[in-house]
Amino acid sequence: MKDRLLTPALPIVAVLCLCDCSGQKDQKETEHYIVESERQWAESVATGDTSAIDRIVADDFIGVDPQGQLYNKQRMIDETRNAPKYFVSNRLNDVKVRFYGDTAVAQGSETWEKRSGERGRFIWTDTWLQRNGRWQIVAAEDLIAPEKAD
Repeated sequence: MKDRLLTPALPIVAVLCLCDCSGQKDQKETEHYIVESERQWAESVATGDTSAIDRIVADDFIGVDPQGQLYNKQRMIDETRNAPKYFVSNRLNDVKVRFYGDTAVAQGSETWEKRSGERGRFIWTDTWLQRNGRWQIVAAEDLIAPEKAD
């Protein structure tokens, strides 16, 4: 009797497991996309290549720079084009991504070196939003911190 009761439930349980696994797979793919995009944005400071910024930063984006000034997407693009005059390198150290439905919060740090020899780190929080099937950054806050001792 128990077997007959469980038999109709097995396909339902299987579908629920597949749905959960599919959601986890999608989230892992999105997390990979976000981390890779953050890496590309970090490296753009030294290369001047603005293609990643153009793709991942939303048109209505607003950020807060380390001096407390607001900036928009166009200012970020303009400053990135000129950044190689000042930066030798900028590399992503780490990123932690947390999801809240169609929103993700990415927090991480980058290590940079300027042509003057000055070194340091950016520590940041980026808010990603999925709109019209695309994940883009809608808000950011950036801080400058001393370079970590090895």
